[in-house]
Amino acid sequence: MAIVDNQIVSIEYEVKDGDTVVDSNMGGAPLVFMFGKGQIIPGLENGIVNMNIGEKGEILVQPADAYGEYNADATQEVPKDQFSGIELTEGMTLYGQGEDGGTVQVIVKEIGEESVIIDFNHPLAGKELMFTVAINNIREATAEEAMTGVPAENKPEEGESCGTGCGCH
Repeated sequence: MAIVDNQIVSIEYEVKDGDTVVDSNMGGAPLVFMFGKGQIIPGLENGIVNMNIGEKGEILVQPADAYGEYNADATQEVPKDQFSGIELTEGMTLYGQGEDGGTVQVIVKEIGEESVIIDFNHPLAGKELMFTVAINNIREATAEEAMTGVPAENKPEEGESCGTGCGCH
């Protein structure tokens, strides 16, 4: 039976770029999300749609259905003095604030004498990703979950922050 929009799905996964594991929650806390709300990459969501509880599978996700194709124009040359106090190394990840106030992740691509080239592409852009996925649970969303899009498993305990800075407790 197919997983349908607004159901709450719980999975364990491992994702590889070639032979390198880039992320995994195997043996740990499952990833819980509302299906059909764009909370996971489209290629993974499409790959699990016909899976059932207890089923395991491998899903190859193409760049267009993951983090997009690599965009060579998504780099910027920035004066090196804007990074004063930071010991820069090529390949390191930095976080800053975007024009919209949100967090922006960049990778230091090249360090020159006077400037630094930063890359705004997601680190996995342009990569084929192999997911090994196990479906732990599929259930109907509660009325509150359907309204908010947030599974009960992902809500913070009383007195805790969700970590988004939204002010919720």
